[in-house]
Order: sequence, then structure tokens, then C-alpha cells
Amino acid sequence: MGHDHEGQRVSRRRLIAGISSLGLGAVLSAPGARAGAASRAATADLASLFAGSRVCKLTPSATQGPYYFDADKIRSDIRENKPGVRLRMGIRVQDSETCSAMGNAVVEVWHCDAAGVYSGAEKESKDDAASGPPPGGFTDVAFMSDMKPSDDLRYLRGAQVTNSDGIVEFTTIWPGWYPGRTVHIHTMVHFSDRRVLNTQIMFDDALNAKVLATPPYAAHTGRDTFNSADNIFRDGMMLQVIEDGDGYLGTIILSADSDQNGG
Repeated sequence: MGHDHEGQRVSRRRLIAGISSLGLGAVLSAPGARAGAASRAATADLASLFAGSRVCKLTPSATQGPYYFDADKIRSDIRENKPGVRLRMGIRVQDSETCSAMGNAVVEVWHCDAAGVYSGAEKESKDDAASGPPPGGFTDVAFMSDMKPSDDLRYLRGAQVTNSDGIVEFTTIWPGWYPGRTVHIHTMVHFSDRRVLNTQIMFDDALNAKVLATPPYAAHTGRDTFNSADNIFRDGMMLQVIEDGDGYLGTIILSADSDQNGG
């Protein structure tokens, strides 16, 4: 599978189907999926941050939101030159019943830019921001459907395959916000060609305030929803964040029901 540096459009469904025959190492060694030995070493560093963690409680689920679609972008750096504070994010996926690492799982992430806009749905997200949140908030069942993208942009969207430790790494920017929602990153886990977890990743509001006071975020004023008032926020969605040079490093463990038996 040849991937260019920006992440060739490769169907996630074909990626999942090909893992067993191609081998995880071949998938992750492709240039668009991992940036060589340095990136593999960085993932090893992340593994040490997760050492000793035994969080087996099922991660809270959440609506996938109105702007999800299969972006076909297998890559770890999803920024595409979008301005913002750098966020390096390590995600460990494990089985909620056994605590064992889930290798060969596909983790997708997507989120808005510093102005609250989503790629693939720039018009829709700008219109929604102008009209405000829907009646009843952002938990409506209609948001469980995949959308058809209305533009060709794919910034701040990507997918990776977990290694034998269940870990993937993404480099992105700190998300912005839009009316009716706190700062968040949408996350979906696929295992054996099934969606086994839809959730969202949240941030400490003191850090949100610090980041959003800086350019380019500061140009987007009037934030109306914080963690305490967000109707999707749960403590189990919080990213653990530390400073990392000119940006931040965050880690989170996602515990998924891999066999979908309700455990």
C-alpha cells in the first residue's frame, strides 16, 4: 500500500480488510502512516506514559456528531498547515472486559479548527455556528448518520492503526469551539470491521481558556459553553495533558467493548 506524505485517499474499509493479510507492520511502515523510525520511537515513549494504567471501565459513548464521514486519510499528522497550538496526542485502545491492548484497531479522529469550522463541511459548520445549537442540544439521534462531504478539504481528520500495545499517535492542533459545545475531539474506534466505540475527547477548561486566549483562537470570541454545561461531557473523556515544548502532549485510554456484548 503506497501512501504519499499527505495521506493518500485509502478506504478505511479496505484498510481494515487488508490488515490480516498485509500485516500491521507493513501498514504502519508506509510513509503516510508513520514518519519512519523517529515516529516509531515517539510511540514507544508514549507507551511508557501508559505503563501501569488499568482503566477497564467502558469509555463513555457519545454521538458521532453531524460532520462525520470516512475521510480515507491514513496518517498521524492531520494539521495540513492549519494554524493553532500544536497538540501531540497518544491514544491507547484496550478491551473493556480484559484490560488487554487492542492491536489492529483503527482509530479515527476529527475536529474543528481554531474558528470552529470542520473540513468537508465548511459551509454546514459555518451555517450551524451562525444559527446556534439545535433544539435539545447536540445529542440528537440524527447526528448518528454519516454525512456526504460538501467540499474536498480534509484538514484535522485522520486515522491510524493501533500497534501491539494498542497505541496510536496523532499530531494536530488544539481544537476550537462552536456555539453549544465545549472544546472536543470526535473519536471512533473500529475493530474487525465494526464500529465498537463512538466517543469524544475533552480538555481541562483552565487549559482551554489559556489556549483560546492566544492567536488565532482569540479572534473567535463569545464562547458560550464550558465543560460544566456541555450535555455530552463526561469525566471519562478527559485528555491528560502536559506541556510539550511549544505545544502540549495529551494521553487517554479508551476502553472499548470489542465483542459488542455489552461488557
